[in-house]
Amino acid sequence: MELDAGSLVASMVVSSVGFVLLAYGRKMARLPHVAVGAVLLVFPYFVASIFAMLAIALALCLVLWFAVHSGY
Repeated sequence: MELDAGSLVASMVVSSVGFVLLAYGRKMARLPHVAVGAVLLVFPYFVASIFAMLAIALALCLVLWFAVHSGY
C-alpha cells in the first residue's frame, strides 16, 4: 500500500463502501453483501495502484449486482 493522498482517499472510499455493505448484509442476513463487503474492506491493503483498486472494486460490485439479480 502506498501512502500518497490519492491512494489513501481511494482506499478509504472503497473500504467505506465495504463497511456499508457488510453492515447491511449482517442486518438483513444477506450472505453476498457480507462477502463482498468483507472483501472490499480488506483488499485495498494489498493493491498499490489506484486504478487497479477501483477496477477491482467495480468488478466486485458488478458481481454483487448480478448475484442479487440472479436470486441470491
